[in-house]
Amino acid sequence: MRKLIYIVIGIIALLIAMVITGKKSVHHEIIINAPVEQVWQVLTNTEAYPEWNPTLQLAKGEIKEGENVVYKFTQSPDNAYDVPVTVQQIIPNRLLNQKGGYPFILAYNHKYILESEGTGTKMTIHEDYSGIGVNFWNPKPVEVAYGKLNKALKKRVESLN
Repeated sequence: MRKLIYIVIGIIALLIAMVITGKKSVHHEIIINAPVEQVWQVLTNTEAYPEWNPTLQLAKGEIKEGENVVYKFTQSPDNAYDVPVTVQQIIPNRLLNQKGGYPFILAYNHKYILESEGTGTKMTIHEDYSGIGVNFWNPKPVEVAYGKLNKALKKRVESLN
């Protein structure tokens, strides 16, 4: 019986350690030759995403604080899936923060951060991940997809000038 108790305690300790150490992130930034207001307008006009955005399409919902939305996320032509998020915070022309996933298993905190950079805009996509599942997951394909999104956003915004 004692052996079983030690095994259970060991498994619990391992799971706690995996939750605590299960942290990764992806990050991509790009300079867009346009003011932040123009970048923000294109980023938040989800109805126009089909015209330029190869990575995300808004499938359900509206981008408003507290709203639950669903994106169709395309990592590659053969890998697309729905991603539900909750819009946490919107600071116009500066920040769009969305969260989703499953706490302690695989949760994510996604941010679009816009900063003035001279006459242009530094556009950053940053996503933090936490939970047990992070230990078994490679976020690199997501980072590549966000790079495609940023490059497409840059092309779209700069083509409007």
